[in-house]
Amino acid sequence: MSPQTVTRRFPRSSPYWPVVTHPLLRRVLPGLAVSALGDGMALVAVTWLALQLAPGGQQGTWVAIAVAAYTLPSAAGALVFGRFLRGRNGAQLAGWDAILRAGALAAIPVTYALGALSIGLYVALLAVSSLLHAWGSAGRYTLIAELLPEQHHLPANAVLTTITELATIAGPPLAGILIGWSSAAAVIAIDAATFAVLAATYRLALPRVGRADPVADGASRAAGFAVIRHDRTLLGLLALTFAFFFLFGPVLVALPIHITQDLHGSATLLGAYYTAFGIGAVIGGLAAGYLRRWSLWPTVIGIVLGFGTAMLPLGLAAPTGLALTSFAIAGLTWGPYMSTSLALFQRTTTAALLPQVLAANAAVTVLSTPLGTMLGGPLVAALGARQTLLLSATTTLTLGLIAACTATLQRRRKADRTDHHG
Repeated sequence: MSPQTVTRRFPRSSPYWPVVTHPLLRRVLPGLAVSALGDGMALVAVTWLALQLAPGGQQGTWVAIAVAAYTLPSAAGALVFGRFLRGRNGAQLAGWDAILRAGALAAIPVTYALGALSIGLYVALLAVSSLLHAWGSAGRYTLIAELLPEQHHLPANAVLTTITELATIAGPPLAGILIGWSSAAAVIAIDAATFAVLAATYRLALPRVGRADPVADGASRAAGFAVIRHDRTLLGLLALTFAFFFLFGPVLVALPIHITQDLHGSATLLGAYYTAFGIGAVIGGLAAGYLRRWSLWPTVIGIVLGFGTAMLPLGLAAPTGLALTSFAIAGLTWGPYMSTSLALFQRTTTAALLPQVLAANAAVTVLSTPLGTMLGGPLVAALGARQTLLLSATTTLTLGLIAACTATLQRRRKADRTDHHG
């Protein structure tokens, strides 16, 4: 029997084996994991330091501003720096984002130690640190498209998203311990150090990763948005992703209020909900690699429908055990979404324009959840927490049904045109 006919056993049979054993990617993954853990810790440290620096009576406002400053400027960066970053390879884009993050975040503990850190300077440094984040995200997934054949894109995407999900589980409790021992500024210093490690990893592990096709000199800084606007598939995918994330935003406001006021639960119960969701998301993210032979569009739409269905028990006042289980299932369906949707972008876009298209996608999607969260406050005040959860679930289901009907109509029109010309 020849070696080719021997059935491969796990782990070599896993779709992740070609990813984790790739001679270049395996050098980058540890740096990505370290950096993701640093960002997971920053989820707590950024808000905690804002609470310490904010004037009395204004903590809530400044915490919201600080959280927004750590993410939202990347949307502007996707536009402002488009002309300067076109034609760069994935490692360069991701590396420059890591360098800027490391430098801007490192300035926070330095100025804090010198007693010169005001709340305004703190927010400004957070904003600077996030300017290239959309390009950094685009660079990571462009790198996958540059190094791996198409059949391995989805498993590789899943590795990156699973690393992030694991970090959001492990990072916050670790940050709480470190803040208790030292300070929030020290945790941000650690986050800066992890980005420095990541920047060094890109520079040393991937010194020469070229682009296959140069971008035309006349390309606009908004070339990525132009490509999406003129491609019905990509435009529909971006609209679906934005709406999906936007509709999840109110949940982040309604769930804590529902638990504390409707259920009279504790912070421990709220933590249990988030832990259940996170565990489900990690499992779902790992499962994404096994979906590589599925049709991606139906998979993406099915995820939206499954998520909306899983969220219904929370809005229908289900018993706590059932609600916790359904929230874990919601995380399970949520987990593969980003990997699958990005694989659609990777398969549809040319290598030359992929970084700009992915940056445009990141710039739009980074706005979606915060905008939905902002809407959550008025919705909870007007409808109540449980009713807001129910509205989020039913609207998400409606979104999935609209997307399914639209995709079906497009397939029928395409088939009709084929028959007519045939």
